[in-house]
Amino acid sequence: MKSEIEKRAKFDLIRYSQVWEDADLLGEALDRHADDIVLSIASAGDNAFALLAQNPGKVYAVDLSFAQIACCELRKAMYRELTHQDHLIFGGVVAGDMDRISVFRKLNLPSDVLDYWEEHIAQIENGFMTQGKFERYFRLFRKNVLPFVHTRRKVDALIAPKSTDERYAFYEKVWNNRRWRMMFNVFFSRFVMGRLGRDKAFFKYVEGSVADRILTRTKQAVTELDTNQNPYLHFILYGAYNSALPYALREENYDKIRNKLDKIEFRKTSVEGFVADFSGELNAFNLSDIFEYMTQESMDELYESMLQKAAAGARFAYWNMLAPRRCS
Repeated sequence: MKSEIEKRAKFDLIRYSQVWEDADLLGEALDRHADDIVLSIASAGDNAFALLAQNPGKVYAVDLSFAQIACCELRKAMYRELTHQDHLIFGGVVAGDMDRISVFRKLNLPSDVLDYWEEHIAQIENGFMTQGKFERYFRLFRKNVLPFVHTRRKVDALIAPKSTDERYAFYEKVWNNRRWRMMFNVFFSRFVMGRLGRDKAFFKYVEGSVADRILTRTKQAVTELDTNQNPYLHFILYGAYNSALPYALREENYDKIRNKLDKIEFRKTSVEGFVADFSGELNAFNLSDIFEYMTQESMDELYESMLQKAAAGARFAYWNMLAPRRCS
């Protein structure tokens, strides 16, 4: 069974080489227990692996894109065969010397995944966790756009530890200048973001200004939240993780994930197709923001089909970024 977005967007490239949804929040929302069966959007794998730390019975991670499945299978091999620090260096998210090609060729990968990466070996050499379309979009922002708006000293000051009141004052007095607002209206517009960052089809059901909506979220992220401990902000501004790491990349979670790798399975399919074919009960659903890419009617139909396979007490987690969607 095909998803609505499958008919409108291309899935032949690595769109995300990292997951940009907070796994700490996801784990708290789903609050799963041992032996639970979980359905998760795969994407680049981070949040599916993070759910392993809750010791579920099984995590089925699905994606429409084989490129994304290849990212996940590579990450699985990295957890299994690399140290925590080598994992970060190989992926390119922290600095370090490494012959990534030699390391890659020693990893035990499924044959179709190995073939995929051999055809995209430059991405391995450059640190594949920085090479998705979305990550390259942020690299363009960081290297070619942001320097015309703010100096490195101001970027460092944004990230520096501050109280909530200090973060608000810094944003209003220093960061939120005219150049920042003008740049944001262009670079994070529906047109530019739809071509360089995401896919224009992802904005089909978004009403109003994309840039205005994202600017509001950005202000919240740099004022209400601790910028010094926000790994996603670190990566956007520096292209690497410094004082903060996402859940699945933290050293204290590494062995928790490594020891449960036999409980995760990646499948190239839609959520609709997986749910239709699944014969058991599911205890948790990590659905990312897939509902934003479909009509309310399609969402209601998919939600109803998931309810038919949901165990008593099952939990659903999903994100709304730009298009409001709500399960009953």
